This record gives sequence, C-alpha cells and structure tokens, in this order.
Amino acid sequence: MKFENILEEIDGFGPFQIVIIILLCAPRIVLPCHFLLNNFIAALPPHRCDISTLGGDGGLFRNLTPEQRLTVSLPVKADGVPKSCEMFAEPQFQLLANSSGSADLQTVQCQSGWVYDNSTFTSTLATEWDLVCDRKSLLKTTSTIFFFGVMMGAIAFGFLCDKYGRKNTLLASYIMAMVFGFSSAFANSYVLFAVLRFLTGFGLTGISINSVVLSIEWVDTGHRSFIGVIGSLAWSAGNMLLAGFAFLVNDWRTLIMAVTAPLGFAVLTWWWIPESARWLLAHGRVDRAQYYLDKCAKFNKRQKVSSKFKLETLSNIQILEKQDKNYTYLDLIKTPKMRRLTLLTGIVWYGVASTYYGISLNISGFGLNMYLTHFIYAAIEVPAKLMVYWFLNVIGRRKCQAGTLLLTGTCIVINIFLPQGLWHVRAVVAILGKGLSEASFTTIFLYTTELYPTVVRQNGLGYTSFMSRLGVSVAPLILLLEDVWTPLPQIIICSLAFLSGLVALLLPETLSVRLPETVDDIEKPRGNEVSSPSVELSGVFLESKSKTDSSQ
Repeated sequence: MKFENILEEIDGFGPFQIVIIILLCAPRIVLPCHFLLNNFIAALPPHRCDISTLGGDGGLFRNLTPEQRLTVSLPVKADGVPKSCEMFAEPQFQLLANSSGSADLQTVQCQSGWVYDNSTFTSTLATEWDLVCDRKSLLKTTSTIFFFGVMMGAIAFGFLCDKYGRKNTLLASYIMAMVFGFSSAFANSYVLFAVLRFLTGFGLTGISINSVVLSIEWVDTGHRSFIGVIGSLAWSAGNMLLAGFAFLVNDWRTLIMAVTAPLGFAVLTWWWIPESARWLLAHGRVDRAQYYLDKCAKFNKRQKVSSKFKLETLSNIQILEKQDKNYTYLDLIKTPKMRRLTLLTGIVWYGVASTYYGISLNISGFGLNMYLTHFIYAAIEVPAKLMVYWFLNVIGRRKCQAGTLLLTGTCIVINIFLPQGLWHVRAVVAILGKGLSEASFTTIFLYTTELYPTVVRQNGLGYTSFMSRLGVSVAPLILLLEDVWTPLPQIIICSLAFLSGLVALLLPETLSVRLPETVDDIEKPRGNEVSSPSVELSGVFLESKSKTDSSQ
C-alpha cells in the first residue's frame, strides 16, 4: 500500500488542494521580487562631482551661470556630458573661451561628494551611501551577499523541514523573511544593510522549499506536473509585478517594504495551511495525519480514510525504510559513474544559473526603459515555460537542455557584435536569450531528477541546488568586469552557456527510459527499457522537479 492509494480515496486533486495552492501563491510571488530587487534598489543614476562649495568665499563663481560653473570645474566625456568621478584640481576659467585643451588639464577625484540625477529614482543604495566611482562594486556585492544567504538557507532549511515539519518551518521562514526584510529598509549603514539582506535571503529560501513541498505532497501523481507549472508561473507573475512596484515606488526603502508586505498576508493565512500528511506518517504521528486526511476528505466531499490500520502500517513501513536507507552526499562520489554524473550535472547547473541571472541582472544597454525591459524579460518566461514541456517529450531531455543553453549563448554572442545603435534588434535578441535561459532552467530540474537514482535523488538535488546558488552568487561579480572591458561580462556568460551546453551532451538521455532506483543501476550499463507506466515519469520524477522549481 502506498500513500497515493490513500489520496485516491479522498481525492488527490480537489478543492482542498486548490485552496493550498492559493494560500501559497502570495509568498511564492514575493520570491522573485526579492531575488531580482537589486536591479532597482541598487540602480546607479547619472551623477557628477558636487561643486557647490567651490569659489564660495572668494566669489570666483559669482558672475558665472550654472552651466559656466560646470564648464570651468568638470572635465567632460566625448559626448559632452561631465565625467562622473573627476573634477579639475583648480577652476579652469580659460575654458569659457576655448575648451579644446581640456583633455590635458590636471584632474582629481570628487572632493565634496556628488550630485545625482533624481528624475528616475528619488533614492537608491548608490545615492544613500555614495556607492559610486571606486565604491561602485559594493552595489553588485549586495546582490552576491543576498544570494549567499539563499545558498546557506537551502542547506539549513532542507534539514529543518525534514526534522520539524513543513508547516512549522514555513512559519519560521515567513517571520524571518518579513522581519529581516522590513528591517533592511531601515538600515542606517551599508554594513548593516548587507547583513540584513543576507538574513532575508536565508529566510526566503525556507519559503521556496516548504511552499512547493507542501503543495506537491498533498496532490496525486497525475497532477504533480501541473503543480510544478503553477509554482513556476507564480515566479513569473511576481517577476512582472516587481517591474510595476519599482515603477510606482522610486525610493529604495519604500520599495523593499512594498515587496515584503505580502508576507504579512501569508502569516495570516498560515493557520489554514495543513501539515504534510506524508511527513507526519513518516515520523509516526498517525493520529495527526488522520486528522488532516479526514479534513481533506470532508473538504473534497469524499468518505474519510477507511481504516486507521492502513495508516499505521504505512507509517511503520516508511519509518523502517528511512532507517534502512541512510544515504549521504558522499554516495554521490563513491563510485565511478556516480562521480562522473555528479561532476557533469554540477557544471550544467552552475552554467544554467549563471546564465539566467547574468541576463536577468543586466537590464540596461538595449535602448529600452529599464522597467519595460524587466517586465518583458519576465513575461517571456511564461511561453518559454509552457513550450519547453512540449519539446521535452519530442526531442528529449539531453538535446533540449543542450540546445537551450547553446542558443542562449548564441544570442549573447550576437549582441556582443551588434552595434549599440541597433537597439531594437539588440532588445529582441536579448529577450529571446532570456526566454531560452528560462527554458534551460525549467529543463534542468526535470532532467536532474531523472538522472539521479531514487536512493540519492534528494542528495543529488541538494548538491545541484548548491551549485546553482554558487553560480547565482558569482553572476553579479561577473557583471562588475564591464569596468575592465565592456564586453567581458557577456563573453564570460556566453562561454559558460556554451560550456554547460556541451557538457549536457555528455549526459545520458532519460526520455522513455526506465529510471534508476539504486546506485547499482547507474554503475551498470543502462538499458533502453521503456518505463511501462507513464505515471512513473510524470509523477515520481516530476514530484522532485516540482519540489525545486520554485526555488529558482
């Protein structure tokens, strides 16, 4: 007897499950709002040296217009715009008559701060703490620090949700993300803000893990793929809403509070979210499991679970299986083919995550409004997610994974060589690349669950998730290299896309192949035996896919 048999009795996809999905939508929408928030709160507006204190006492500027004061105080770039980080060591009044020799004049770093263009943003991290010029790298560093928090949270909450239950850990995640999220909006120093963003990322990871696990563990096998799509679309919806929030709210502190506020609603609705009956049975809490199963049956207008003996038997079996199969991360590297699989999937995950976030965090340079660019980047994910499911079953997992990555890299290469003046063509190519990178992300979740054997599947997903977060953390730092050479970040990102795409071709195909259960199934030659029940593919392994899909 399996838990799926019990779900069949009480309806594994009825009003009870729909309510759970709705209750978990708000926190899922919050995730992309925070994950890509740096695009707006760390925006760098146009700026120049503050010259208001120059010539004040001696009246040197008394008879000069504001434009003339800029001319004698600031060097200009080729386009005539004042340089952002330099000023003349002494006022150069001769430039009022002739500006041809300004290139040879001595300059110094800004002495009295900066003046910012507030036409787009009233306040950002850059304007708050003068994170410009030689401190500009700290803007991208905040994103890296946040994703390090996400990476640490994935390790911690993966353990906590199995030990203390999905529901209790979900509440802890809500409270942690909400408290630290709101607190970061009131930070009075950059260091404090960075620490609070790290803790916010840590808490948000618990939401991404637990919300999807709870949804999956309450639905039957046939609808798990549907739940995976819905969870993934909630990410895209939140991503599009972020563009709207940022457009309406131009102050970084207010924007953080705006995107964190839905967690207050999530805390209120937490009381109606049931604990996972699967988890309760696996830990011997039969009475509590029966309470929730009977509640589900009543809500779905089905008869209650016919026999408590069934639940007790299933609970005992699950406890014994858990004791007998004590696999760890070390099992991923103990045998030759498992080591090879672990190495290859780690490279692919790192490349997929670096490519996706390298594109998502770079929303300037295409001649479009940054809000519009972000919205289009998010909107293109919807058809990409829906189309990839069709391609997966037509051309197979390996070709789909490799193809999406190689095509993403190709789009980036095209934009490297396209002139800046062809902004409309560059924008179309960039948006296409963003959709392809999302398709590769959707593919890798399913592909990985089909590659790893059942006994170490969760360990495999934990390892690949770590590699993914590592790639995400490094992506903002790669973008900093544009100061060294403008095309360098794009060259690195496209190289990662090509490398991971070629590595994906070394992985075995899993379409219509019976999936491995043990490490021995990996070590011996894999047959081409077709998996007879289609439910095995769409259920068991889409379950694992769906568990991880929202933590993108």
